[in-house]
Amino acid sequence: MLNVECSQAIRMKPHPPIIDRILDALRAAKTICVVGHVRPDGDCIGSQLGLTLALRADGKKVFCWNEDAIPQKYRFLDRDGDFQKPRPGIKFDCVVATDCASFERLGKAGAFIARRKPLINIDHHESNTRYGDLNWVSPRDPSTGELIYRLLKIARWPVTPRIADCLFTAVSTDTGSFQYPSTRPGTFHVGGELVTRGADLAKICGEVYESFPLSRARLLKHVYGKFKLTHNDRIAWFWLKKADLARTGAESNDTEGLIDHIRAIEPVVVACVFEEIQPELTRISLRSKGGQVNVNEIAAQFGGGGHPAAAGARIPGPPLATQRRVISAIKKAINQAR
Repeated sequence: MLNVECSQAIRMKPHPPIIDRILDALRAAKTICVVGHVRPDGDCIGSQLGLTLALRADGKKVFCWNEDAIPQKYRFLDRDGDFQKPRPGIKFDCVVATDCASFERLGKAGAFIARRKPLINIDHHESNTRYGDLNWVSPRDPSTGELIYRLLKIARWPVTPRIADCLFTAVSTDTGSFQYPSTRPGTFHVGGELVTRGADLAKICGEVYESFPLSRARLLKHVYGKFKLTHNDRIAWFWLKKADLARTGAESNDTEGLIDHIRAIEPVVVACVFEEIQPELTRISLRSKGGQVNVNEIAAQFGGGGHPAAAGARIPGPPLATQRRVISAIKKAINQAR
């Protein structure tokens, strides 16, 4: 009898009350919009599409909006073209923002979701500003995809093979294919459950990790030819200018993951990419390894944020001045970590 009770207790593991409030709002809504951050990555796209499919299966009318188009390597997840740009004139009973640390990161989508009731914010970024009416922010979780999977399980909504593909992609990409220090034992369990529920591991890995356009190879050649090392080779950085993209035939989406190639250099503690957005607007991406430096704190100095090992910001001002300020902040953080 005791064993049965223990088994039931394990199955009925308590969850945060905010999840029940989110499910109440979703169940009360008929028309829902699922939005994500600009320049969506695998976690954002997988979370958006996975939740969209689950809500539709539950009988909801659902729009899946993002300011930017879905990158080529993730298009296999969106066979029906659900991932769309926002448009005016639609009133929503509820809006769900997934994997987005601030309202501003929704970009143009933010202006099109004003006519709505509750805004639900589901995210795992430490820098999240709690901008929603209902906020489920869990920095200890390595991906938003894992949060969406938990939501679906608690709601008892079926996780179909298509949903499993989306959520496995989300979990895998935001954990560096289960390699980043943020990966927890439970993350492997979630990955295993998603494969059990039909996630096509060979398809996902083939599309996401083993299929790149030639333009990306040209960009990678640029990276290896132009990256710089400083501070006793503990900082690696490079610039991506609009001219570099034009010269290689690449799109901004092709830059995802390039920073990991210089982060992987043995002495490097922090890697940084400076990307030209406009003549006096630079997007920085920061990555650290070894847990010595919290790059979220560095990004916060420039109005950005993210995670301890991965963060970014958009910085106005002359490019070279921006470079000097950011490299100086990285050096200071490394020195303080000694």
